[in-house]
Amino acid sequence: MLLQLSTLTLLLTSPILSTASPTINADPSFPLTTGAGGWESAYQQALALVSQMSIPEKVNLTTGIGSLGRCEGNTGSIPRLGIPELCFQDGPAGIRPTDFNSVFPAGITAASTWDRELLLQRGLALGAEWRGKGINVALAPVTGGPLGRNAAGGRFWEGFGADPYLHGAAAYETIIGWQSNGVIATAKHWIAYEQETWRNTNSGGPGAGYPFTLTNFNNTYTLSSNVSDRTMHELYMWPFAEALRAGAGAVMCSYNRINGTQACEDPYSLNHLLKTELDFQGFVMSDWGATYSTIPAVLAGEDVEMPGGDQWFGQGLIESVNNGSVPETRLNDMVTRLLTPWIFLGQNNGSYPETNYNGNTLETYNATTGEVINEHVNVQDDHAVIIKKVAEEGTILLKNTDGDRGLPLTNVKKLAMFGTDAGANPKGPNYCQQWIPGSQLCPVGASNNGTQAVGWGSGASLFPYLVDPLAAINERASQEQTFDVEWVLEDWPVGDSWATINATAHRATHCLVFVQARSGEDSDRQNFTLWDNGDNLINTVAANCPNTIVVEHVVGPVLMEEWVENENVTAILNAHLPGQESGNSLVSVLFGDVNPSGKLPYTIAKSADDYIPIFGEYVNDPQVYFSEELLLDYRRFDALNITPRYEFGFGLSYTTFSYSDLAISGSVSSGPAATPGEQNAPGGFPSLFSTALNITATVANTGDCTGAEVAQLYLGFPASANEPPRVLRGFDKISLCAGESGQVTFPVTKKDLSIWDVYSQGWQIVQGTYDVYVGASSRDIKLVSNFIVA
Repeated sequence: MLLQLSTLTLLLTSPILSTASPTINADPSFPLTTGAGGWESAYQQALALVSQMSIPEKVNLTTGIGSLGRCEGNTGSIPRLGIPELCFQDGPAGIRPTDFNSVFPAGITAASTWDRELLLQRGLALGAEWRGKGINVALAPVTGGPLGRNAAGGRFWEGFGADPYLHGAAAYETIIGWQSNGVIATAKHWIAYEQETWRNTNSGGPGAGYPFTLTNFNNTYTLSSNVSDRTMHELYMWPFAEALRAGAGAVMCSYNRINGTQACEDPYSLNHLLKTELDFQGFVMSDWGATYSTIPAVLAGEDVEMPGGDQWFGQGLIESVNNGSVPETRLNDMVTRLLTPWIFLGQNNGSYPETNYNGNTLETYNATTGEVINEHVNVQDDHAVIIKKVAEEGTILLKNTDGDRGLPLTNVKKLAMFGTDAGANPKGPNYCQQWIPGSQLCPVGASNNGTQAVGWGSGASLFPYLVDPLAAINERASQEQTFDVEWVLEDWPVGDSWATINATAHRATHCLVFVQARSGEDSDRQNFTLWDNGDNLINTVAANCPNTIVVEHVVGPVLMEEWVENENVTAILNAHLPGQESGNSLVSVLFGDVNPSGKLPYTIAKSADDYIPIFGEYVNDPQVYFSEELLLDYRRFDALNITPRYEFGFGLSYTTFSYSDLAISGSVSSGPAATPGEQNAPGGFPSLFSTALNITATVANTGDCTGAEVAQLYLGFPASANEPPRVLRGFDKISLCAGESGQVTFPVTKKDLSIWDVYSQGWQIVQGTYDVYVGASSRDIKLVSNFIVA
């Protein structure tokens, strides 16, 4: 039911008319770090160390040592000053590639929880594992690069969904947790890095055989993401600003070009946007091989070259400083930026663990010298608990049928399971990770890829174990001994296998069909279809089983139109990439031990044409124009009046909820959102993040079981703002017993109410009527009101 509240006009004051701008401390040629944001003491200690170094020693810290280190990346060291090699290692779903560590639910799964506390706890556990292995710098989390402009983007699953507000909130909590362990977190990939195709030179074209889009094509230039100033600020910079507010010590610049300039040598995006506007105090490292020059990259703002190996920095940088091409003050700032977070997070105090693994091999000893190179330190602790909980709360119930069919499972007598995604890969849980020793890229159409619990590439990790759904269901059956389990784990049946599937489905009371869609680094998806005959398998089972439940392990949106309205498809669960506790978390939801509360962090369309396509033309100079401007994901669907299959923020529950009592309090003025004359801080001027309004509502559990609801706040801006129809500006997850009610709260900051004004180059609050929408998704709006800014 839609409740229309009366218009609320806030008591407003006139905007302050002033030509003064907030103060930005920046050198006109390159911005110097100041230790702002609470890093002042660490900054002074870093300066003292730098003052004792020679030029070669300084350069040694800014240049990776290539393949000579134990980690994915290592800096040089200065033993006489007590500065070790700093270890950089991949994530973000787990440490890659070591053993005795955990594999967590991927970013897209974590974002589906819409739960700030869970995101924090996940970050804490991840950081503890990185610290336990002696890793100084986590190459994680993804904080808006990619943001999700291209829903088929190969690395979409690594991040936190297709909305800057949600993505930023998740990045903030994750980094707070990660760095609480003393590990430097890296916000990546800066910026507008939205597809894998054409991300590098000499590779990146489509057509190498579905779904792998990188081929050897001699393109001279990487893809250029051409983004307007307003779009850059309101979409792509927003999550990074939240990452810097959380104190991220590092930022990784990306492979692509930005408006024609290579990201790691673009002075506007690095020196101006990142280090000046967002007042970033840490260091900028290149992605691996994303440095294309010495002097331009250094002067533009890159501080550390990875993996290095004297390719661009190293001796070339020493010569550039000695001949005056690079000022020594710039080199000093590069080293200071590297050492300040290292000191601030306590890595210099002698208690931080030394690196105890070797990222190039899992062998214990060096075959030549006999030296121990892997100590196999177990860092898993009790992290399986948080892994399972995140996977449970990130599972999204997309469809459910009332009555005896659907979920949760009841009166089960014969449970049949179909699809290779239900079971284990016969070659082991780590066979499909590609970038892990002994692994490969599992092809579409393979006889058995096994269940999918994480994507591939640098975001993957070695499973210590993987509980597949079949194993977990069998365990449940052995405990209850009230139902039988049968399975046919085939995707491409031949001969009598079709008859076996039909007969098994026909005699079952409940059928579970497991399907997947994979992707990872280097490879965008070429379409949105399920892998390995998934659509056909669902329809085949549903034709024989009137209670068919679909379980998806997918990297992002997939098309469902071939089967979603089939009356025998009684429920759909989207579990995304749940990590090592995959089967256990799923069983909890299937049998009702846990009430699903996940919500979509993106929109599921009815047609592939409703999404922005991957740019895949064979060209020497690939140019991608972000002509959609602010119309990302649900904003695009709303503005163009496109009906989705399932909208952003959607997710069902085993119970029901009602909304009431929408209230708005506070005051806000039109004009500049930041206080004139204010000192800048990491993430932006502090006044931008001050609470201007408090919006509250009451949510009641009107069903018969305990459940959690994610109440969502959307704002509609005045027409003069030229914003999308609705934008997410708050969410609050509340758990309620049957019959219980509680208040949800949305603190709205001045930045939340602002647009980026390209003329004044600042955040502005425009005059007019702002619509307030509170509901269960971007389209399931329960309460409406408005307020006026004069």
